[in-house]
Amino acid sequence: MEEKMKKREDCPLDGSTDRHNYPAVRGRTGTWTAGNLILVNHGLATLAFYGVAVNLVLFLTRVMGQDNADAANSVSQWTGTVYMCSLVGAFLSDSYWGRYTTCVVFQAIFVLGLGLLSLTSYMFLLKPRGCGDEHFNCGSHLPYHKAFFYLSIYLIALGYGGYEPNIATFGADQFDEGNPEEGHSRTEFFSYFYFALNIGSLFSDTVLGYFENEAMWTLGFWASTGSASLALILFLYGTTRYRYFKPGGNPIPRFCQVLVAATRKWKVKVVSGEDNLFEVEECSNEGRKILHTGGFRFLDKAALPEEFSKMGKDNFNNPWHLCTVTQVEEVKCILRLIPIWLCTILYSVVFTQMSSLFVEQGAAMDTYQISSFKIPPASMSIFNILSALAFIFFYQQVLNPFIAQTMNNKGLTELQRMGIGLIIAMMAMVSAGVVEHLRLKNARDEESSALSIFWQTPQYVLIGASEVFMYVGQLEFFNGQAPDGLRSFGSALYMTSMALGNYVSSLIVAIVVKISQRGESLGWIPGNLDKGHLDKFYFLLAVLVVANLAIYIACAKWYEPIKFEERNEEEDNSKIINLEPRV
Repeated sequence: MEEKMKKREDCPLDGSTDRHNYPAVRGRTGTWTAGNLILVNHGLATLAFYGVAVNLVLFLTRVMGQDNADAANSVSQWTGTVYMCSLVGAFLSDSYWGRYTTCVVFQAIFVLGLGLLSLTSYMFLLKPRGCGDEHFNCGSHLPYHKAFFYLSIYLIALGYGGYEPNIATFGADQFDEGNPEEGHSRTEFFSYFYFALNIGSLFSDTVLGYFENEAMWTLGFWASTGSASLALILFLYGTTRYRYFKPGGNPIPRFCQVLVAATRKWKVKVVSGEDNLFEVEECSNEGRKILHTGGFRFLDKAALPEEFSKMGKDNFNNPWHLCTVTQVEEVKCILRLIPIWLCTILYSVVFTQMSSLFVEQGAAMDTYQISSFKIPPASMSIFNILSALAFIFFYQQVLNPFIAQTMNNKGLTELQRMGIGLIIAMMAMVSAGVVEHLRLKNARDEESSALSIFWQTPQYVLIGASEVFMYVGQLEFFNGQAPDGLRSFGSALYMTSMALGNYVSSLIVAIVVKISQRGESLGWIPGNLDKGHLDKFYFLLAVLVVANLAIYIACAKWYEPIKFEERNEEEDNSKIINLEPRV
């Protein structure tokens, strides 16, 4: 402890601790040593997840005997479960377990699910041997065989869903945002985090996807199990190098207390000035205090003590009567984040088209490019992944440094990056619409040939570029703007916007089909795309993105960022002095 006090400048000022619950030392914990372990862990876990997800619909049709519609619905329900489980993981992490424990528990569940899927497939499902390719479907299965299968894939959904938002936040925890050098590294971490995700999915989409498409399901599933197991081992290996934050407790009672306390004093006039509001010396949840901000003045009533001064001192200790400024600002913060979050859902609608209508569009194009080799339409997503990887490096090494030198010292803000992502997404929809318009002009018939599938490349590349600005910006924004006790919840918002994007996309498609199928018209999106107008649907999405962008700009201008109280060296020294000797 004396050594720590002598080298006080080596201790982060963000309140992080080591695994023994003592203040972390900068030279021995966190930074890129821990961050790189987390990046490799995330890449391996993503590889394992997409090793199952990328061809799950084929497994359901070829092995489990479902028809295309049932298989598509099953995959949609499973994917939605993954994203919803992110909220479960975020809640447990922020409230009770902490991010490290939550990551370990859900990774263990993830490995268990993958192992069970591998064993179930080998022992029960892939019968007779050699079944499961596009020519030889497997036979029927007993009820308990199916039960094991669904148990395994939903354990995978629970494990990966609960792990994903916490690993992003835990990685960011390794960098002290109050330190200029580490703060810059923290910003870079989110880009490399998304880079690791794309590297893992690239390997899954190519190598594992090929094995599984050729009916080598067991090999693919065991490879995923091995990758997830190695990811967990590496994560545990870095235990002594990580920085930790204590969970802040269940946020739901804190939110309810603010609403109840403000409602009790709804007739009380709000007195301007932060000095009139109640705050404690230290936050009970070990997080930083949040400074008072304007807006939502009704909630400030929860922190007004004057009303109850006549009723005795007991009311000052009752959070249902009197809340702290930090408590009130937590509620304000979430209310300010919601409009920004809602504006990201339409982007996820655009992103969803890549795995649905883009594939159907590609299937209607010329896929025989080299001799008799047929390009699978879904494999065009490799251009999306390569584009995302390239633009991550372009943004970090070229664009952001250039903007920082010419405009300001920090480069683009997260809100600006997300706005650029929406603009590029609109361009992707316009590109897809133009390609579809050209394809319809060259629709296959007795006299003309179909358009090459490589005409789809620009729309995939633009989606990849937009991800770097939108999804990476989302990760950094929601994580950085969330209160200390809700950081994992902030990361979970990014995943839930993707989930809602799937649902909203289905709703928009259903509405468009119903409206466009009037009279003898087959509508814009019929079974035979040559008789429809998919191009108009793409252009409609582009218009919706433009409208959404206008709303987003208004919300971004209205948004007031969270303001944390800066920690000072003397305060942290006092905390060190008051610590009991290590046992």
